[in-house]
Amino acid sequence: MGRSYIVEEAVGQYLLNFSNQEKAFVSGLLIGQCSSQRDYVVLATRTPPREEQNKDTRSSQSPLDDLDEEWITAHANQVSRMLPGGLLVLGIFIITTPDLGKDVQNALRRLVFAVEKSITKKRLWNLTEDDISDRVTLHVCSSTKKILCRTYDTRDPKSSPKPADWKYQNGLSTSWLSLDCTIHVNIHVPLSATTASYPLEKNTKNGLARWAKQIEGGMYLINGQVKEEDCELLEGQKKSSRGNTQTTSQTFDVRVLTHLLLNSNHRSTATVQVCSGSVNLKGSVTCRAYIHSNKPKVKDAVQALKRDILNTVSDRCEILFEDLLMNEIPGNKDSEKEFHALPHRIFVPVPGLSVKLCDYKFGDESTQEIQEHFMELLDQHIGIDDLEIAEEINTASINSCMKREDIPENTYDDQPKHLVKTTVALRIQQNIGVLPLVICIQHYRNIILECEFSYFCLS
Repeated sequence: MGRSYIVEEAVGQYLLNFSNQEKAFVSGLLIGQCSSQRDYVVLATRTPPREEQNKDTRSSQSPLDDLDEEWITAHANQVSRMLPGGLLVLGIFIITTPDLGKDVQNALRRLVFAVEKSITKKRLWNLTEDDISDRVTLHVCSSTKKILCRTYDTRDPKSSPKPADWKYQNGLSTSWLSLDCTIHVNIHVPLSATTASYPLEKNTKNGLARWAKQIEGGMYLINGQVKEEDCELLEGQKKSSRGNTQTTSQTFDVRVLTHLLLNSNHRSTATVQVCSGSVNLKGSVTCRAYIHSNKPKVKDAVQALKRDILNTVSDRCEILFEDLLMNEIPGNKDSEKEFHALPHRIFVPVPGLSVKLCDYKFGDESTQEIQEHFMELLDQHIGIDDLEIAEEINTASINSCMKREDIPENTYDDQPKHLVKTTVALRIQQNIGVLPLVICIQHYRNIILECEFSYFCLS
């Protein structure tokens, strides 16, 4: 028997809205949550149109041959940044005219594997043996409204399609629990001389992988309590007169204990490493995960939150490096200090959903740009007054030991993209509220003594 997909009714209506369009096909993403028994689909969003995609397709054997795989995977990567813990891109949908029905399954298979590969490539975590690796493809005929739902095991490139059930349910989006935490980050990443030629982003990600192991191995207190992994998250709560646990809008406060320092009777280890620089990440980040209220296990809730912690730190680094490399802000050439804004997280309610999605905003971006971003990527109208700013806007400064005219003009143009013989420090001037990440990048050539310690520290 195939997997079952419980789908919010609003998703079905959203898909039907495309049936009246004159386009040969419309593609998009399905968003929701996996569980051992069934998967939940809470949102669908069409692939945004590409402006330059106005070419004549009459020479193609099928209009589906013109599906832009690169554009669709780029859209999936952007959307995955906007999903809090527990939510992910579950698969792909395509709505076509009846004459394309024979060609659509090959296109769906190609896209679902490409999207999953692209998303997982940037993660700091890997799927476990208990994770569901099946991803869904949905074909909707614009004329008959008939649907064909299949799944592929994305761990197996030779996976054959399996039939799956697609069932609509009203009010699915209201049955969710949230877990919130603020974690304090202090990460030191030495840039060894052997990896100095790598792009700065790659070096930083390699360093974050070490920190990710601490997060994965941490202890998580839920509402101040340590709970067994296999217990139900709602165990011990009052039940309604019908015998069901009351789960309306419940939020759990989570604190993280990370393993940092060994006991005094354990020997520490040390390595000597020749370094060309270092990257330091400091600050506090707001994290959130959602899990469906159908008998959720503690281990599933904690895992969703762990992955949100890893995703949000990794995404912020990626966004910051993109901004520094692509949008260098002109400044005073005689000054050794430049000021930049770091991205902070904003949670955004979506009409019809009890879960909030998120976005990242630089200080000079307006809330209207957040609105436009949601409309472009998620096809959703959001209200400015409903935005939840998880972290205050802060200012970052870049200190350089070289004047701007001493830095080669092609520093950002040539590969590898890293600063050479330059000390760059991003320092946050803290405002009231939760402090976003601070990144300090220093380049030098000396020897660093790395010591590994371990103790439990409350984050």
